[in-house]
Amino acid sequence: MQSKTSRRTFVKGLAATSLLGGLGYWRVPAWAASPALLAQELRGTEFDLLIGETPVNITGTARTAMTINGTMPGPTLHWREGDTVTLRVKNKLREDTSIHWHGILLPANMDGVPGMSFNGIAPDGMYEYRFTVNQNGTYWYHSHSGLQEQVGVYGPIVIEAKDPEPFVYDREHVLMLTDWSDEQPAQIVAKLKKQSDYYNFHQRTVGDFINDVSDKGWDATVTDRVMWAEMKMSPTDLADVSGYTYTYLLNGQSPNGNWTGLFKPGEKLRLRLINGSAMTYFDVRIPGLKMTVVAADGQYVKPVSVDELRIAVAETYDVIVEPEDAQAYTIFAQSMDRSGYARGTLAVREGLVAVVPELDPRPELLMSDMGMDHGSMAGMDDASMAGMDHSKMAGMDHGSMAGMDHSSMAGMDHSSMTGMAGMAGISKSMPAMQTHPASEYNNPLVDMLTMMPTSKLDDPGIGLRNNGRRVLTYADLHSTFPDPDGRIPSRTIELHLTGHMERFAWSMDGIKFADAEPVRLKYGERLRITLVNDTMMTHPIHLHGMWSDLEDDNGNFMVRKHTIDIPPGSKRSYRVTADALGRWAYHCHLMYHMEMGMFREVRVDA
Repeated sequence: MQSKTSRRTFVKGLAATSLLGGLGYWRVPAWAASPALLAQELRGTEFDLLIGETPVNITGTARTAMTINGTMPGPTLHWREGDTVTLRVKNKLREDTSIHWHGILLPANMDGVPGMSFNGIAPDGMYEYRFTVNQNGTYWYHSHSGLQEQVGVYGPIVIEAKDPEPFVYDREHVLMLTDWSDEQPAQIVAKLKKQSDYYNFHQRTVGDFINDVSDKGWDATVTDRVMWAEMKMSPTDLADVSGYTYTYLLNGQSPNGNWTGLFKPGEKLRLRLINGSAMTYFDVRIPGLKMTVVAADGQYVKPVSVDELRIAVAETYDVIVEPEDAQAYTIFAQSMDRSGYARGTLAVREGLVAVVPELDPRPELLMSDMGMDHGSMAGMDDASMAGMDHSKMAGMDHGSMAGMDHSSMAGMDHSSMTGMAGMAGISKSMPAMQTHPASEYNNPLVDMLTMMPTSKLDDPGIGLRNNGRRVLTYADLHSTFPDPDGRIPSRTIELHLTGHMERFAWSMDGIKFADAEPVRLKYGERLRITLVNDTMMTHPIHLHGMWSDLEDDNGNFMVRKHTIDIPPGSKRSYRVTADALGRWAYHCHLMYHMEMGMFREVRVDA
């Protein structure tokens, strides 16, 4: 097994090799441009896709990827809105496989989820997908079988609009961001189950403690460390899998492979950003260029100009950029935990590079990120808190809870918190205390409860606040069209995203998929889904077969999406029209979270 030091050195060295390339001192090694990474483009209405195994060498070590038509990513599929497409998918693996068309509206038996939509595609078998394309924009496709998505079974989809689009551009490029490991996915899962922070090399050090004492004082620093220790969590645990094992790819190329998209000065470029990774959030920017966001998850939005955006796993964004002055610009996509990055170049000709930025400082979770604003809890009396187990209260900042006798909190039963919202002594300005389903209490699969979640729609996210750049938030996203349904939801379903970090167990309402009943919808109804994140991780939640219409804090329609990102300590609501009969998957799109149980079946019945 390779040493941790050598792997970390390799990841850090990517920036240096990129710079040396710009100075003419370094050349791309032969292994950085593996033939398996040179993707194709396929157009028309009839497609033949073959899923098989292909040798690759991404890090300098020979490995085998699962590929589509021999490439990773698979071919970019170009469809036209209104066409009926036929896709014959053949399986040359030694195991079952499948393809799910992410964000595409289609009949349930075409959705590609084994055990729910169909039986899967057996070795040497073939499945014919056939459906009418009723949308346009940027989407993607991937395996929904086991952990195959991690090892290469994914590709982009570009759907040409039948009507004129509300923006113009001269040229376009697809930018698909993914994560690759030389380890087998099953090995990664096994390590996470044994030690959930195995890949976290960003733990706080003695030096961090000394710096915090200098900035915040001894009492506040010690209190903070004690609280995190009692919760058995780390404020640096932003990603389950990091750059220790991952190499971050842009269109199948490692950072030193330097994927390049060409332009002519003065052209408007449409960049179709797709996060097709298994576990990685990316923060994307192009130093020297503004990005005008014109579509989210394939749907037009009112243009908004930003310097940077965070793209959650499974999301897509379309942006317009206008390169003019320089001959080359770096596309820089750093992982949310700052353990590595993907990068490429926009250039007037092949072979040019621009300066690659340094990774931003390692971010840390704050207690306020965990769903508690305890500055407003100063008026709570100690007697009202008796019986609470504060190790399970999300983000208690004891230093800001003036006047409380913290020793009285020891041994408190956190189930008693459910009714605290109406207790005397709580400030009227304090948000209502969150209630939780009974299945979360005294549950070995639940290690945290969010007590005062907010939508955080205007929050750029952990590591992006006040960084000197204009960063996209969900509050910036507004569809160019009104609520497509228009009806007030007739009911609300509230689900809690739950987990246990040490056990690496993930669920909804504290119940794993294997033990959960389906979520049942009535065909044609308009309902509201409210998600509460009771974990310290960020979760991208994807409902198959139907749109998710995100609401603001006042219940007004904001933006139509297929994947809704739910930060820690947040509570977000969206409307769904149950207009697709059948059985549909509903899950976190962090692949290992889905595999470990953060998954539900949604049934739409007549």
